[in-house]
Amino acid sequence: MSKTLTILGLESSCDDTAAAVVRHTPGAGAQILSSIVAGQTELHADFGGVVPELAARAHTEKLDHCVEAALEQASVDLKQIDAIAVTAGPGLIGGVLAGVMCAKGLAAATGLPLIGVNHLAGHALTPRLTDNLAFPYLVLLVSGGHCQFLIVNGPDSFRRLGGTIDDAPGEAFDKTAKLLGLPQPGGPAVEAEARTGDAGRFAFPRPLLDRPGCDLSFSGLKTALLRERDRLVAACGGLHLSDRADLCAGFQAAVADVLAEKSRRALSEYLSLEPDEPCFTVAGGVAANMSIRSLLETVSEDAGVRFVAPPLALCTDNAAMIAWAGIERLRLGLVDDMTLSARPRWPLDTTSPALLGSGKKGAKA
Repeated sequence: MSKTLTILGLESSCDDTAAAVVRHTPGAGAQILSSIVAGQTELHADFGGVVPELAARAHTEKLDHCVEAALEQASVDLKQIDAIAVTAGPGLIGGVLAGVMCAKGLAAATGLPLIGVNHLAGHALTPRLTDNLAFPYLVLLVSGGHCQFLIVNGPDSFRRLGGTIDDAPGEAFDKTAKLLGLPQPGGPAVEAEARTGDAGRFAFPRPLLDRPGCDLSFSGLKTALLRERDRLVAACGGLHLSDRADLCAGFQAAVADVLAEKSRRALSEYLSLEPDEPCFTVAGGVAANMSIRSLLETVSEDAGVRFVAPPLALCTDNAAMIAWAGIERLRLGLVDDMTLSARPRWPLDTTSPALLGSGKKGAKA
């Protein structure tokens, strides 16, 4: 399919309701005509994390408004849209279901093709949206719910080199923020505190660096921080602001060191394939952490590989990446029908064994 495509994308996998319109002409760069994101931070602030039932209800209330705003911002109507792309998983099932049902309603009313998109594929393909990368490239997908190294061979072809066997980094950041009395979302809060902290004060572990391979673990690091917090509270009768900053800085440095070393290993395996245009990219919400991003850029430079990190607005959940993944799939003729279902779990690499800790109901990623 060589014609210009304009696609409406919907995203509702966690706590951001989003709609976007993206246009692409073969031989030219992609255009993000609009990108609307309605966050839910205030809705969940009192609970220390995302409440799935509240998130699903908010998605149901906001999706129509986001679609209208995206179309208006793009100066198009549904008659100028070529397809509807929607996150069909993985994610919080209530939110994913809200998005899928909204997309089905739009497709049924307009007769437009319906395209179910893997949320992780949206993140993994974002560097093609922003920088038009050639396949294959290596991506570190690092977010609140996921962390894995993937060789991206095509829009529907991914090979996992390794991933987290327990907590994802973003989840560990959120839990750390909660342990230290910081607001949610935890990633930005911990990063802000870490700027004034001493990263070398506490000897936090660097999990799994003593084992070969690219798998990661962050649960033990979170537990080490909890023990240091409790020790400080017991010794000082509370937690001083300087202690909190040092804890955040040490935790962030440990996460960055682990990601950097595992990235070196993943790059070595990727480069053994001798790609024509080698590139290492990072995507997902944790990619917005500037300390981590800077260290990964250094790792890439040391390996002599181009480094690409999407703009911060495209690192966190958004619908532009879903629309773009929809364009990639539509050009391959990969469309769905009204039997499209919402999936809480949906691994990108279906040939690799499930990561440990994926749960009794199957692999998340």
